[in-house]
Amino acid sequence: MAYLSDDALRAMGFAALGRNVKISDKAAIYGADKMRIGDNSRIDDFCVVSGKVEIGRNVHLAPFCLVAGGEPGVSFGDFSGLAYGAKIFAQSDDYSGRTMTNPTVPKEWKAEKFAKVEVGRHVIVGTDSVICPGVIVAEGTAVGAMSLVLLSTDAWSIYVGNPARKLRERKRDLLELEREYLAKEAQLGR
Repeated sequence: MAYLSDDALRAMGFAALGRNVKISDKAAIYGADKMRIGDNSRIDDFCVVSGKVEIGRNVHLAPFCLVAGGEPGVSFGDFSGLAYGAKIFAQSDDYSGRTMTNPTVPKEWKAEKFAKVEVGRHVIVGTDSVICPGVIVAEGTAVGAMSLVLLSTDAWSIYVGNPARKLRERKRDLLELEREYLAKEAQLGR
């Protein structure tokens, strides 16, 4: 994978850009001036990221992910990530049939939902999963592959399915590993 140079990243005009950020030269970034990206975060090939997006430190967006922040925005807590093809929408058309849909139709004929999406620390979202507007994916949540998350989750839980439902609690052992990692990083002066 080829990543943009530090100079190319700075030239994009991000609202904030941390250290050691890697963005594929094949990713599409729209509205960089509304985006904040933390240290050691990475956006891979064929991702589309648009609108207001806040990415914490050590966040990974695997290939083919879509993050549609729009005006409400999407925020990613530290150490979170999206597996291949996962999608997050902070806005969506009304699919009920009560209104018209799609971006070619003027707003007065539509009833779009606009609501911020929050992805907490240590969240992992599985391949081809979809997170809908207004959802808070709580700290430590794991979302299984191909899940449709319509409602906010409980912290440190595992969710699967369409629609996503809680399967069981998730272990928190990784919090000690985070402490060790951050201590080592501080010791090395990174």
